[in-house]
Amino acid sequence: MTIIKAHIEYLDQLTPLFDGYRVFYEQPSDLKAAKHFLFERLKNKDSLIYIAYIENKAIGFTQLYPLFSSVSMEAMYLLNDLFVDENYRGKGIGEALINKAKNFCKENQLKGLAIQTTPDNPAQHLYQRLGFKKDTDLHFFWSNK
Repeated sequence: MTIIKAHIEYLDQLTPLFDGYRVFYEQPSDLKAAKHFLFERLKNKDSLIYIAYIENKAIGFTQLYPLFSSVSMEAMYLLNDLFVDENYRGKGIGEALINKAKNFCKENQLKGLAIQTTPDNPAQHLYQRLGFKKDTDLHFFWSNK
């Protein structure tokens, strides 16, 4: 397995994975909109995306968004997306993608990674095994929709 940082030239390989991620979270498939969304993230450098490959086939990705803590005055990332093609699950690919993100944080002396996921996501066991701690802070979210 190889993990690389995504650039715009990887868009066609990344788009079906991203669309699959959204479908997993019960959103309708929309390859055109997914490609546009990813293009904007990569063009504007809004996020950091790593893609996992086996034999030149893109089989998983993680997308990180930058965050900042005013209290600690440190940068960190939100590991917002993690997806592995269902045919490749259970082979350590998700763990390898998370470790790539953790190493990025270590190399750049960042505060760490936050993960936001649904309460019933089975990947929570993976996160805890890899050293993530459940945040007991109270969270609020305001929606404009």
